[in-house]
Amino acid sequence: MLSGTFALILQAVASFFTALLLIRTVMRFLRISFVGQLGQFVLATTNWAVIPFQKIVPGVGRLDLCSLLPAWLIQVAVVLILQFLAGVTNPAHLVPAALLLGLLGLVKSALQMLMWVVIIGAVLSWVNPHSPLAGPIHAFTRPFLAPIRRVVPPIANVDLSPLVLLLILQVLLFWLP
Repeated sequence: MLSGTFALILQAVASFFTALLLIRTVMRFLRISFVGQLGQFVLATTNWAVIPFQKIVPGVGRLDLCSLLPAWLIQVAVVLILQFLAGVTNPAHLVPAALLLGLLGLVKSALQMLMWVVIIGAVLSWVNPHSPLAGPIHAFTRPFLAPIRRVVPPIANVDLSPLVLLLILQVLLFWLP
């Protein structure tokens, strides 16, 4: 019971920081400004993990490896801790599996994060399209929704591309372990 509670708390905290690091990575990649409230929150909550890597990890074009690497390492650490709690202690099998499962966890977190951003963007477009979050969320989802909008036209001025993207994301999440 206690180990299950610990695992739940560990996964929740790790998911929170992984999502923030992924948001930082995407904001850098898409050149979304960090000036607003969202950007300042992301910077303030992730600097502890990113700044040490900025000294040793070079950037690759627009890809912010200094944010992506800690997100992956958090996922690897979660896998290692949960496997250790489950009684798996053979490092020859544990470390390679944790590296791969950490990568899969990172991909799964990225897909879930995109799904939530699409949902929040759709709700904001109905409730308050001029919200300070609307700009960054629109910039965040535009590269994913644009190809779908070319194939699925609006019906009676209703954009169905978020629904199609959510369905695609659900299928991808279904197939991930």
